[in-house]
Amino acid sequence: MAERRGLDGSRVLVTGGAGFIGSNFVHHFLGRFPASHVVVLDALTYAGRRENLDGIPARSLTFIHGDIRDPAAVAQAMAGCDIALNFAAESHVDRSIETPGEFIQTDVFGVFVLCEEARRVGLRRFIQVSTDEVYGEVLEGHSTEDWPLNPRSPYAASKAGGDRLAYAYWATYGLPVVVTRCSNNYGPRQYPEKLVPLFVTNAIDDEPLPVYGTGQNRRDWLHVEDHCAALVALLEHPGIEGETFNIGAQHELDVLAITGTILKLLGKPASLVRHVEDRPGHDRRYAVDSSKLARLTGWKPAIAFEDGIRRTVEWFRQNEAWWRPIKAGEFRAYYERMYGQRKVLKEAGA
Repeated sequence: MAERRGLDGSRVLVTGGAGFIGSNFVHHFLGRFPASHVVVLDALTYAGRRENLDGIPARSLTFIHGDIRDPAAVAQAMAGCDIALNFAAESHVDRSIETPGEFIQTDVFGVFVLCEEARRVGLRRFIQVSTDEVYGEVLEGHSTEDWPLNPRSPYAASKAGGDRLAYAYWATYGLPVVVTRCSNNYGPRQYPEKLVPLFVTNAIDDEPLPVYGTGQNRRDWLHVEDHCAALVALLEHPGIEGETFNIGAQHELDVLAITGTILKLLGKPASLVRHVEDRPGHDRRYAVDSSKLARLTGWKPAIAFEDGIRRTVEWFRQNEAWWRPIKAGEFRAYYERMYGQRKVLKEAGA
């Protein structure tokens, strides 16, 4: 097995580090390893926000505004790093239905650029952050890492492409790649196009909560802090190059259950719920088996859903200055495209 090397004092590249999961990882990692230095490479597209990194000392962070599809930007960011985690991705299924080409460029070609530079500089660990959506619908049981991939949206297909391309760089060139496939994340700093922050912020303003179809689509919900802890466990563990790991909470809830929980925490009425026409190819259920990760590293989720969702709702309630400018800008036009023209199937209680 490879020699275990400590993470404190390392220089780590985090691509997409101003987005939701990436920025939470930067805060988590530097909180645990304060002698380390993180380089964030982020294109600051609509979901990347520089203020997500506020509060991190300048001595611990280098921020580079650049795109993972740009070899020069990637070379600048990766210089001197010994570890890289790729969070950078176009990541919302609805947007991938509108503009699939952008997803292919970032989620596949961008991974190629990163892998080429990682191979050139000789990183000791490259983590490609993928998604459980690459498995497609899992109507029964739980997908293990050796299940066939069956993505059903342009987003999921692009992530599957990047996932397997990173693996191919291990198989072909020996690049020390680890691939992770995580279930639905929620927590602070999540861009409000995703279900939890959208419904929390809409409910705060007494706006309708647009539930697709019956609202019975099921997901496994993992707090972002637990995701970050799992990634650190994989960074610390030697001898796992070329491996893939599922990361999940084993806490399934459907959309209606999530919606009801949010409304209850905010003291809002169920009449805010609107069942609207479903999106094309909407997967009914995802569920991953995380036993491989738990068995190897001892990791398990530490934040119960009831506590995590309460903390998340409270964060959005206390940080209106973060999300109100977002929802007043480009997001409003996007929201109208996504939901404004959808047929209302029924009002809550109808």
